[in-house]
Amino acid sequence: MAYELSRRTFLMTSAVGGLTLAAPGVFAQTKLKVAGIHASPVENAWNSRLHEALQAAAKDGAIDYVFSESVSATDYPRAMREYAEQGCKLIVGESYAVETAARQVAADYPATTFLMGSSGKPAGDNFGKFGTWNHEAAYLAGMLAAPLSKTGIFGTVGAIPIPEVNILINAFRAGVRDARPEAKFLIGFIGTFFDPPKARESGLAQIDAGADILFGERIGTADAAKEKGVKSIGSLLDYTPRYPNTVFANAMWYFRPSLDAVIADIKAGVKTGKDYSPFSFMKQGGNDIVYAKSLVLADSIAPMEAKRAAIRSGAFTVPVDAGEPK
Repeated sequence: MAYELSRRTFLMTSAVGGLTLAAPGVFAQTKLKVAGIHASPVENAWNSRLHEALQAAAKDGAIDYVFSESVSATDYPRAMREYAEQGCKLIVGESYAVETAARQVAADYPATTFLMGSSGKPAGDNFGKFGTWNHEAAYLAGMLAAPLSKTGIFGTVGAIPIPEVNILINAFRAGVRDARPEAKFLIGFIGTFFDPPKARESGLAQIDAGADILFGERIGTADAAKEKGVKSIGSLLDYTPRYPNTVFANAMWYFRPSLDAVIADIKAGVKTGKDYSPFSFMKQGGNDIVYAKSLVLADSIAPMEAKRAAIRSGAFTVPVDAGEPK
């Protein structure tokens, strides 16, 4: 490939053992060439969700997938341009550090759709955005966490205080307060999206300050919890198998509904410069909670499941609070 700035670059094909699997959506037979540009390693929780969804879409026969990872902010616009020049019809990534530049690139390549994780707005006909809105699952995890704490102090380790991170942390806090109004909270932002040792240190500091439940918006938080013998909550993916006696609940996020929606729009030839965040909602299959029943209090399950059902039906709406948590 022309672009070689990342640590690894792979071509994902749809053929597995000589068989092509049918796509779950109603896509045309022609596969889209899709590129993923990851600012962090694909092992990073957030990037892994995009990467796995794109890999699955390639396996299903919906797309051909190429990607680059560990792409710095200074190189990101160039990577976008090079993939567009290579004929990719959809480029998936994040524009948090390059909001203005990313929109300029999109304007220069109107025949390519850009779907970016972004705190900003869509732009033009081809710059779509999405938010990582697993806040509903985070709220439910807070409900399970509330009665587990002996100190009444809950810690959170986040990346940086952008709206997507703030919404998640504030929803977790709201879920805790649903069952424990007098709860107190600690917060630590590590200033980057991927630094597990720094997240661990932030978690340790919060435990030393009295927190006995940690919400891990960042990878590394559960390491601190495990080390100190307290409980933790995972975000985006399921950490329980990795930390079986530490992580009792996970606020899962699934990118596939958003991906399927933008692919369908491209196939239909309609405008893709819009906000795809609603496809992250629980009723769309974009987020949900998974938890270990053996690690939570039995009495907390029924109220949480009732609220879960209310979210899915639309009877209850989890607050969307993008303000920086204090």
